[in-house]
Amino acid sequence: MMPKIRIDQFLQKHRLPAEYAFTINEWFLPLAEKLVLEQKIQSKPLIIGINGAQGTGKSTLADLLKTVFEQDEQLTVASLSLDDFYLTHQQRTDLAHTVHPLMATRGVPGTHDIALAIDTIRHLFQLDSETFIPRFDKTNDDRHKQSQWTSVVGAVDIIILEGWCMGAEAQSIEQLSTPVNDLEENEDADRGWRYYINQQLHYSYPSLFSLVDQWIMLKAPSFDCVSNWRLEQEHKLRSSIADPKKTMDDNEIERFIKFYQRITEHLLQTLPGKVDYLFELNSERKINRLIKK
Repeated sequence: MMPKIRIDQFLQKHRLPAEYAFTINEWFLPLAEKLVLEQKIQSKPLIIGINGAQGTGKSTLADLLKTVFEQDEQLTVASLSLDDFYLTHQQRTDLAHTVHPLMATRGVPGTHDIALAIDTIRHLFQLDSETFIPRFDKTNDDRHKQSQWTSVVGAVDIIILEGWCMGAEAQSIEQLSTPVNDLEENEDADRGWRYYINQQLHYSYPSLFSLVDQWIMLKAPSFDCVSNWRLEQEHKLRSSIADPKKTMDDNEIERFIKFYQRITEHLLQTLPGKVDYLFELNSERKINRLIKK
């Protein structure tokens, strides 16, 4: 168990309320203990996949697990976010011209460099090498220069990969036919954007998702909650950077979240029965219960 002073430090680092300490002790430290046991029986690095809609706390959980593994277990950990593998701004601009204008906006499947993600993970298996982990600058909507990437030397014991669409599967053509919001209805009337995303989920993303050994889902109660949480997330980002103008205003967030609606709702329906650890959240983002496979 993490000593109290370190929990306090963790809460301060992430600007979390004091009651989050209960969540750590009650839910996440027992989770960490089980994952350490899984790691001990692996002949390769344990890969943990974390799914959660925007605002569910998946990046916080990823950092907490990394902290526990490193400080309490002396394990070497690489923490990756699917967000850091977004295509560059120029690559997405090119997609907007060749595939669909909506592909300029980061987030949906098809806007990630899956080959780079897989190569990075596999490189982390190697004992005598240095791995450079991409980092994405959301305030500038572009990938950081390689000189600002994170460096990891040698093989790691655990790899954590978190992302909002982790584990997402392609939908049927029938499911794609009906728009889920006015963005799809008005700006994707020919369904070209939806079809392209779906093709990416069918052909590209499974090769990444299949690398995961242990799956965790932080399940939001509904997409309506996710929209509110994403707004809070942007407010938090806005208050933490030097130039708040580089963040989105509330109207921009309302539009942005619509890009995520279809797959988020599909994940809420299809993923819970497939993960190893399902944490069901209430509207206040507190855990109601844990369901284990």
